[in-house]
Amino acid sequence: MEYKDTLLMPKTEFPMRGNLPNNEPKMQEKWDEENIYQKVQERTAGRPFFVLHDGPPYANGDLHMGHALNKVLKDIIVRYKSMSGFHAPYVPGWDTHGLPIEQALVNKGVDRKKMSVAEFRKMCEDYAYEQINNQRTQFKRLGVRGDWENPYITLKPEFESRQIQVFGEMAKKGYIYKGLKPVYWSPSSESALAEAEIEYKDKKSPSIYVSFPVRDGKGVLAEDVKFLIWTTTPWTIPANLGISVHPAFTYAVVNVNGEKLVVAKELVEFLAKELEWENYSIEQELPGADLDRIVAKHPFYDRDSLIMLGEHVTADAGTGCVHTAPGHGEDDFYVSKSYGIDALSPINDRGVMTEEAPYFAGMFYEDANKAVTEKLEEVGALKKLSFITHSYPHDWRTKKPVIFRATAQWFASIELFRSDLLEAIRNTKFTPSWGETRLFNMVRDRGDWCISRQRVWGVPIPVFYAENGDAILTDETISHVAKLFREYGSNVWFERTAKELLPEGFTHEGSPNGEFTKEMDIMDVWFDSGTTHQGVLEERDDLVYPADLYLEGSDQYRGWFNSSLTTSVAINGIAPYKGLLSHGFTLDKDGRKMSKSLGNVIVPAKVINQLGADIVRLWVSSVDYTADVRVSDSNFKQVSEVYRKIRNTIRFLHGNVADFDPSADRVSFEEMRPVDQYVYVKLQDLIKEVRTAYDHYEFAGVYHAVNNFCTGVLSSFYLDIAKDVVYIEGVNHPHRRAMQTVMYDTLITLVKLITPILPHTADEMWNYLNVKEADSVQLTDMPEADEKGEVADKLRERFDHLMAIRDDVLKALEEARNAKVIGKSLEAKVTVVLPEDQQGLLQASDIDFAQFFIVSTFEESKNTELPNALKLDRATVLVEPAEGEKCERCWTISTTVGEDTTHPALCARCASVVKENYA
Repeated sequence: MEYKDTLLMPKTEFPMRGNLPNNEPKMQEKWDEENIYQKVQERTAGRPFFVLHDGPPYANGDLHMGHALNKVLKDIIVRYKSMSGFHAPYVPGWDTHGLPIEQALVNKGVDRKKMSVAEFRKMCEDYAYEQINNQRTQFKRLGVRGDWENPYITLKPEFESRQIQVFGEMAKKGYIYKGLKPVYWSPSSESALAEAEIEYKDKKSPSIYVSFPVRDGKGVLAEDVKFLIWTTTPWTIPANLGISVHPAFTYAVVNVNGEKLVVAKELVEFLAKELEWENYSIEQELPGADLDRIVAKHPFYDRDSLIMLGEHVTADAGTGCVHTAPGHGEDDFYVSKSYGIDALSPINDRGVMTEEAPYFAGMFYEDANKAVTEKLEEVGALKKLSFITHSYPHDWRTKKPVIFRATAQWFASIELFRSDLLEAIRNTKFTPSWGETRLFNMVRDRGDWCISRQRVWGVPIPVFYAENGDAILTDETISHVAKLFREYGSNVWFERTAKELLPEGFTHEGSPNGEFTKEMDIMDVWFDSGTTHQGVLEERDDLVYPADLYLEGSDQYRGWFNSSLTTSVAINGIAPYKGLLSHGFTLDKDGRKMSKSLGNVIVPAKVINQLGADIVRLWVSSVDYTADVRVSDSNFKQVSEVYRKIRNTIRFLHGNVADFDPSADRVSFEEMRPVDQYVYVKLQDLIKEVRTAYDHYEFAGVYHAVNNFCTGVLSSFYLDIAKDVVYIEGVNHPHRRAMQTVMYDTLITLVKLITPILPHTADEMWNYLNVKEADSVQLTDMPEADEKGEVADKLRERFDHLMAIRDDVLKALEEARNAKVIGKSLEAKVTVVLPEDQQGLLQASDIDFAQFFIVSTFEESKNTELPNALKLDRATVLVEPAEGEKCERCWTISTTVGEDTTHPALCARCASVVKENYA
């Protein structure tokens, strides 16, 4: 007889290696064929909704690691919710309007001037769908489950129609208006920008000090006095119409070598150093309020520059006298308006100076900086020129500097319902908690929202104009345009005349001849995505409004979180979300932003092709995503090791329950040995820990809990000691069936717990299990912890002591191995001496301590003076060679080997097992 044939070794066809790059696509194909998303929805129908509303990525380009982080986080949450008592539909979406697509087509050689606006827009739409199809393939390859065949897309007619209705409702409430005031203007995009489209980067700028001579001192200042201003935008000097001073500051007339200059008194010392005044004296001091309406003269135009009082003036830098160009600054605009001065903005859409700026017409504004400075020097008004590097606003798409420029734009008033916005924020749950303060402060401090853009690829602003210039924006026109857009899409706006777009027979007192024109600006794309709560959540039958959760990068506090909140509160008085969850950015291993120029970009597709999507997903679960996350190849290697541990653990479990039928072979908890009960209790603890982590979106907690359980409880303990029972005992031995019961429950539990993070691996293992519960693990629920109350508490307390002692025994065995006293641990006899208050702990009959320590012979002794014993933290341990012969079947050293003459090479236990089961 070959004794090895009598061992019940693990049997499984579940592969040791996942071969994920090759196997995942096959599994995804199977999911598509089975329509697993629809099956999940059907299974969970009738449960309470949990809607995670997808913030739409922009339909342009391949996915980067930020996309992967974002979509995998969403998928983990949705998968978990669908397995924990909720109906959790997930509808992915795309943001499809805006400048990048226009630019992409121009870069491909499309000549906009050779086609109509409608034709160009059709090309933009086709390009957007190409990008959507490309990104959809990549998102699906990540294992993200959703309604991919029916996503929401912001260019779809039904979405655009809803957007028009939101605009109309806000207009009806008085929140929409057209006004002339400075806005962020991007010459590189030739369009106005919202605050959310601005990013700050360092920029080198000229720093100049300029004098303005007094023309009318109003009896307060002499005619030979000059005001001194400071600016970093010389190109705005041609637009200067005034100088602002603070009414509460004290101002000084400083005589510098015979030239008298007005500056804030507290800045005199600073200016003396900055401008290298060697001989100066203060001739006059006066409050800022006394300077009101004094008239200065523009340095090189025959034009007045009025002295105005402004609370915005600071003494942090400069001179305390602020160059005021109402066409190029928000504070400038409002202070000038209060003095009846209109804005002057001598610059066109492309950033080129106009005829309203004599000497500089035709110059790009940045080129005008030098020309203006030279003109100031020529007329003797330039007091100093230097250069500074400072943080300056840039267009976040083109990465080029922006300017402030007064133009007629459409705005959404924030001030009229700011208090409602702030209240809605207070009623929202934030993860992380600091998100509340961030969004609250942004909304508290933000100005009105500029919603018009001078582009063509977007949703038109649905406003008509009468012959007399009156804007027409009524319930009737909004309703009619919304219906047209739902039927034909927004391209109809550019295909038909204004009259054809108006309701039939429409009249207006401002158009006695029945002639009308239409607005040609489009809406800010943030208005598009900001209305998804209506265009998606309200529009679709499979979703609900408000959503339970919005989850995006931390930049969306100023973007999508903000715009969505604004439109939702404006029309319905509530936030569109009950909770907000934000994640950080993905950086390289050195904490730098990933960019092609630095050569530090890690592309998700490359990692997936090399290691598999489940590795990317496991990496996502391993990081603290609420902060910025560093990504490197070493991260993925480290995660791959953890993946292998998890995979091999479930493989080992599966192999050891091959002959276990849970319906016939299960052993009740009460009939198990304490060691099995203990591991069962630890499994219930794992369920509670993991589910709590999932519930709080703490996926690193799931990652560490599962890894620690596989490593600490299973691999290095239970599965190790189980071999002496599961391999050795007869097939139906109660101890073996008890261990298999625990193993089976552990396997099913682990597979379910990892499903949201590792869906491919979990479903792969599920296919090898003979489980009648469901065809796919995705169609099951999370395990519920089986609470054992006081019994569990006693088991934990008892085994906490025993496991601590076991650690000491393992250390002693290692020492003995190193000293060549023994080879394998089964060659050892271990004697343990415990402290007096714990003596007898290792003499209990319900635990086989030789098995527990994986040695051949064990005893507890009270002899505190054992020679050669090792004194450790909790016990004194003596390791010596076990007495007897090695059993050829179980490999333990036993004095009973040879007692059975039929099987002289076996110990008494093995001989008995063989006789009973293999005779």
